[in-house]
Amino acid sequence: MGLDDKIKNATEEATGKIKEKTGEATGDRDLQAEGAGEQAAANVKQAGEKVKDAAKDAFGDK
Repeated sequence: MGLDDKIKNATEEATGKIKEKTGEATGDRDLQAEGAGEQAAANVKQAGEKVKDAAKDAFGDK
């Protein structure tokens, strides 16, 4: 996984956590759900990148 992708995904996940917690604190269910969705999307992207990294390790970087 490229460093840029790692940073981008981590930022997206952190932003999602902030939105979710802000939504919880203010009672804004829409913001809370948006934050949870952003976290989930970031986690899926991170998992995909890990699969690509594992494939490169297993089959060589071609």
